[in-house]
Amino acid sequence: MKKSELLKTVGKKIKEIRESKGLTQVDLVGKIEGEIDTTNISRIESGRTNPTIFTLYRIAVALEIPVKELLNVEELN
Repeated sequence: MKKSELLKTVGKKIKEIRESKGLTQVDLVGKIEGEIDTTNISRIESGRTNPTIFTLYRIAVALEIPVKELLNVEELN
């Protein structure tokens, strides 16, 4: 899997989980511990930026899911 595909896959998963919980990007930012803005969430969800492991962890905590759920992707050949 290429880096760009992985980033888009993880971003899409974050967006799907966020929307399934009825949260907007602004809601999610409000639940994330520490400094992060909606622009950064937008870039992560669209796969345009490579979030750190700690950022993924903070997103998972805010979404009340295990971080491994965000990274549970199958390799595409």
